[in-house]
Amino acid sequence: MSALFEQDKLMGLPEAEAARRLAVEGANELPAQQHRPVWRIALAVVREPMFLMLLGGGAIYLLLGDVQEALLLLMFVFLVMGITLHQERKTERALERLRDLASPRAAVIRDGQIMRIAGREVVRGDVVILSEGDRIPADGRLLAETNLLVDESLLTGESAPVRKQAGDLPAAPAAPGGDDQPFVYSGTLVVRGQGFAEITATGCRTAMGRIGLSLQTLQTENTSLQREIKRLVFRLSVAGFCFCAVVVLVFCLERGDWLQGVLAGITLAMAILPEEFPVVLTVFMALGAWRLSKNQVLTRRVAVIETLGAATVLCVDKTGTLTQNQMEVKAFFVDGQGYDLSAMGGQELPESLHEIVEFSILASQRDPLDPMEKAFKHLGDKYLQQTEHLHSDWVMEREYPLLPGLLALSHIWRAPHGQCCVVAAKGAPEAVLDLCHVDDAERRRQMAQVEAMALAGMRVLGIAKAEYCGAQLPEGQHEFAFEWIGLTGLADPLRPGAAESIRDCYAAGMRVVMITGDYAGTAQSIADQIGLVCRDAILTGPELEALSDTELRARINHVQVFARAVPEHKLRIVKALKENGEVVAMTGDGVNDAPALKAAHIGIAMGGRGTDVAREAAGLVLLDDDFSSIVKAVAMGRRIYANLRKATAYILAIHIPIIGMTILPLFFGWPLVLFPAHVVLLEMLIDPACAIVFEAEQMEADAMRCPPRPADEALLSRDIVALSLAQGISALVITVAMFWMVLTLERGEGEARAFAFVTLVMGNISLIVANRSWSESFWAVFRSHNTALGWVAGGAVVFIGVILAVPFLREVFRFAELHLEDVAICLVVWVFTMVWFELLKKIRRVC
Repeated sequence: MSALFEQDKLMGLPEAEAARRLAVEGANELPAQQHRPVWRIALAVVREPMFLMLLGGGAIYLLLGDVQEALLLLMFVFLVMGITLHQERKTERALERLRDLASPRAAVIRDGQIMRIAGREVVRGDVVILSEGDRIPADGRLLAETNLLVDESLLTGESAPVRKQAGDLPAAPAAPGGDDQPFVYSGTLVVRGQGFAEITATGCRTAMGRIGLSLQTLQTENTSLQREIKRLVFRLSVAGFCFCAVVVLVFCLERGDWLQGVLAGITLAMAILPEEFPVVLTVFMALGAWRLSKNQVLTRRVAVIETLGAATVLCVDKTGTLTQNQMEVKAFFVDGQGYDLSAMGGQELPESLHEIVEFSILASQRDPLDPMEKAFKHLGDKYLQQTEHLHSDWVMEREYPLLPGLLALSHIWRAPHGQCCVVAAKGAPEAVLDLCHVDDAERRRQMAQVEAMALAGMRVLGIAKAEYCGAQLPEGQHEFAFEWIGLTGLADPLRPGAAESIRDCYAAGMRVVMITGDYAGTAQSIADQIGLVCRDAILTGPELEALSDTELRARINHVQVFARAVPEHKLRIVKALKENGEVVAMTGDGVNDAPALKAAHIGIAMGGRGTDVAREAAGLVLLDDDFSSIVKAVAMGRRIYANLRKATAYILAIHIPIIGMTILPLFFGWPLVLFPAHVVLLEMLIDPACAIVFEAEQMEADAMRCPPRPADEALLSRDIVALSLAQGISALVITVAMFWMVLTLERGEGEARAFAFVTLVMGNISLIVANRSWSESFWAVFRSHNTALGWVAGGAVVFIGVILAVPFLREVFRFAELHLEDVAICLVVWVFTMVWFELLKKIRRVC
């Protein structure tokens, strides 16, 4: 395949031509769900209960002859539409950014260079590189392949993968399914081998597009938070409408005014109806996913955001996550002698090492992507350029891939004028030793050296060679007469910040479990370097297989490192941890990792080196493959969930004084304090506060020093409900006191209503500030930056000031003029309210 890459026909499209075709033929994607036009959003608003109540209130005002009040409510109708449209567009913009990131990646050749692009940017005529675990981005024809097997069950329903073979094209394009066809199809999965394909159809012109399959049409079930919010909204709505019916009856029976009674009932319904809850949840999840993407973490399933803050165990791959996935050859062991390359400095490579470097390169891809193979190629380019050990003119005849029962691979090469083939093998030392059929004494000697190199933190591979002169290549590797060459040790440097991230996990009450295919000694060395606490002996893959599920559950609580593990072991690890009550996050990148990623509470796929299958199975995709990004995602998850709790607690608290000031005047014979216009005006302050101010709030200082919250803990726990009730009742008592005081002084209904409304607004701002943090003091919170709060609070104060200053607006809202000393009293009350809310936080500290 590498030889083909060097031929002109695999130069690929010029970048300019690819851009032209993308513009003319469109993106390689199926039709996306269309955005709702403005009139559809407006229609949805019209059907909302709040909107219907506004229209009902306006109709009653018209019947009463109060055109001014009816027009005011109509103005609020358009304001509600405007806010809804703004929130819809903001959410869609966040999702658009995520959609661009979520597009599957494809490796293509353009202008003779290999590049990775978004799958939607693949165009007709592109040459794509197909590797094991990739989703094929579009329909195409094979140009070259090596042991290529493709799962086409998405199109055919047949579970068995089909064999692909490059060759002459048939007279008519073949349907999906069937062996030895030269066609590949969009959405199908490469399960083994590699290949090059030229794209022949994209987007709706593919086989998948023609039968109308679209991932965006799949319906997902509600998350636990959505179900909890739905139950809460339903209960509050039922209670609210029951209260409204009682209020209408009481008002009509006592005062004999049915229209005013219905108006009072509508006002109460607007005060009780918890329409903010679903809006807040939607905004928080959408913007939370967008914030995670800024930290190099792509959210594929919203439910994962809810679970992030509850994670108790992080199961991570060593290679590429804790380390840089940039291997370097560190040592060799050949003919009983060890060689330390780091001690050689800039000296020439000894002649005795030329052969093992040569066959390490021959056992690798000519243009490798694997980090270890890159390290071999780099070593050869550095030391063997002027020798006979590099073979750019050799052609690979066949590749024998790794198999579950044989962790070794072989490449078959033929020289331009050679009669026999040269075979190069590399893999796990025990597997390569088995291929070489060495005696027990030699096996023990080599495995002792493997253990010593592994204890030094190296990844150890065995290298072997063979010659084959038969007419037909055998089916398996065991049929070659391999000769043992030696061992090579590679090391992968740790990622900067890995050790610090481990410490952050421990401080946050989370376990970290490292899973690696390396030997136990290598795993122990890495664990020591990053500060991973090993409570018990390292558990190896064979030892894990020997344990029953019950024994594994008992053992797994004390094991922090799994060595010599294969992807299939991950699923057992996840199940055992879940059965022990842990909330598990699991990383993975390969096809075989998909079951474990799907089974974990939080499946995390690698975005850089991961396969499409792993990304589809996972809830999160790590765009930079860095462990520290997982820790940041957990911190962000805790922040999102904590801010969501604060927003819901605030919503619950602020509605209590609004409901109280709607009901109490009816029972005490006072004039009505709040009318629909007042409630809507308060909602204009509440909506952006709960959806924007709290969403933008920074993480609590001790958020990553507290243990994870219980996974089954309710969003509104008893402590939080108690605090909200205490805050809401306090605000209600203060507002009632101000209203009653002004009425007692006989300063008139208008002044009393103005005092009560200003007190409500000030109490609202106080509640926002008080609930920004449940652990920090008011002064600490005040010093922390929140631009949205400044705009909301400042806008509320200015708006109220304008209403009180303009006679026309005072009349519309049925207020009387307040004097300077009245404003001073309101400010004193506001300061008292802030102090009281601080005392409540001290009394009922929510952790």
